[in-house]
Amino acid sequence: MFERLDQLEKKYEELTASLSSPEVMQDSAKYQKTAKAHAELSEIVERYREFKDLQRGVSESKQMLAEETDAELRALAQEELTQLEARVGGVEEEIKALLLPKDPNDQKNVVLEIRAGTGGDEASLFAGEMFRMYTRFAEAQRWKVEVLSSSESGVGGLKEVIAIVEGKGAYSKLKYESGVHRVQRVPQTEQQGRVHTSAITVAVLPEAEDVDVKIEAKDLRIDTFCSSGPGGQSVNTTYSAVRITHIPTGTVVSCQDEKSQIKNREKGMRVLRSRLYEMELERQHQLMAKERKAQVGSGDRSEKIRTYNFPQNRVTDHRVGLTIHQLTDVMDGKLQPFIDALAAHDQAEKLKQEAIATA
Repeated sequence: MFERLDQLEKKYEELTASLSSPEVMQDSAKYQKTAKAHAELSEIVERYREFKDLQRGVSESKQMLAEETDAELRALAQEELTQLEARVGGVEEEIKALLLPKDPNDQKNVVLEIRAGTGGDEASLFAGEMFRMYTRFAEAQRWKVEVLSSSESGVGGLKEVIAIVEGKGAYSKLKYESGVHRVQRVPQTEQQGRVHTSAITVAVLPEAEDVDVKIEAKDLRIDTFCSSGPGGQSVNTTYSAVRITHIPTGTVVSCQDEKSQIKNREKGMRVLRSRLYEMELERQHQLMAKERKAQVGSGDRSEKIRTYNFPQNRVTDHRVGLTIHQLTDVMDGKLQPFIDALAAHDQAEKLKQEAIATA
């Protein structure tokens, strides 16, 4: 590990020197590329330098303990040594985590898909509330949310909504939200006051770029049809809605949110590209799982990942066993405690696998 860290520190120093060289400064593209590489290494190099400083401090404290005869000074040296050793261990763990392979999708935008599941109207109402929750969370992160398509239920909920979430690190924070979300509460239509259980599914896909997925024109069938929905002079009068079918996989995407057929096609292609990209990632993931014979965090969407219990004012994430008795805050977009806990759990599992692999 330390040999690798020495190499990274040397590379960082070379990049630091390059940033001030006339050749790089005069070439905008080269400067941006160098600055990005420099920024990616800065955190781990800073931690490594801190680690080396702490180790020097530990060595000096031990030497003082070995040579000092004054009881008071020895006590101070022992106290300092204890503190330094504790900090060394903490920084070393941080370095190990920073050395783990990064998810290449973490900085990508997200295609967010929410669908009402079991529970009829109540499920659609909850789907609408969940979409509002994610929108509020995105606003707090200064991300942009753009609805690609939606289907309302008769009671004002959402049968389905697909949206693009654009912003730095969107996938890194939302990727743990994929799965079945369960709600337990008394529906407005319930006369007896009984608690019902309903469910919705959430899919979080990294938005694929053209370089990620190559789609041949011959593999697509594109149909146009009249938009349907509440209001609007163009509804049911122009063939602006688009349905795109990817023939090899049978994947179908529809988009009718815009009045322009061209814009609907562009949005539809963004969703299609992301779905095909996710299918390829899932295929690779399954192959890796077979090789390891132990799949950590499968992300299987049949799993109930979280329960929202309104009568008891609690939200429980079943993957990490975290329960929060502030349901109103969670539904208002305050998801960070869950995201932090899931990210820490994911990191711990990766460290465990890394330890097994290098044992």
